Order: sequence, then C-alpha cells, then structure tokens
Amino acid sequence: MRIKRGVNAVKKRRKILRATKGYFGLKSTNYRLAREAMMKSGNYAYVGRRLRKRDMRSLWIARINAAAHANGLSYSKFMHGLKVADIDINRKSLAEIAVHDAAAFAKLADMAKEHLN
Repeated sequence: MRIKRGVNAVKKRRKILRATKGYFGLKSTNYRLAREAMMKSGNYAYVGRRLRKRDMRSLWIARINAAAHANGLSYSKFMHGLKVADIDINRKSLAEIAVHDAAAFAKLADMAKEHLN
C-alpha cells in the first residue's frame, strides 16, 4: 500500500509561506525564494542574538566610563579599584546604578578611589 504525501507537502509549504509573510517581492509568495529567505533570516537572527550580547556589554562599559569620568576616575581605574575593594558588581548593574542613582555610583567611586591608594 503506497503512502500519498500531498497533504504533508502542502502543510510544509504553507508553514514556510506563513513565516515569510510580509517579506518584499516574491520572497513572500514564491516557495523557493521564500524558503531561501526564511533560512537566511533564521541565520541572521541567530547571529544577531549573539551580537546583541556584545553590543549591550559595550553600552554598559560606555555608561560606566562616562559616570566614572564624572567622578574623576577612568573606567579601568574605577574597575580596578572595585576589584581591589572586593566589590563584585557586574557591568549591567553598575550601568543601571550609573544611569538611575548617581549618588550611589559616587559612593562606589569613592570606595574605588580609597582602595587605589
């Protein structure tokens, strides 16, 4: 007894065409182009999720650097001072403190300065 695959093939194509809905030109309606576009977009998304982590870290460092300079320290000296002072705060938290609570960041900068000397 043979197995007919018509229904499954249509489902497969429909799934891809639904995923590419809104793409420009034939990439949204032509199955071959849509499949290619979907594979590429999935790949770009995968890479983008990794790049976002790098971008966020560099943003945090830039914010910490700006706040450290406002308190008379360079970024590297500030981070070194915190390390020597045994203050273990990640860059994400430090950036949040720098943006939202300048007084608390100033205290951290003072503690870092104390332990540098």
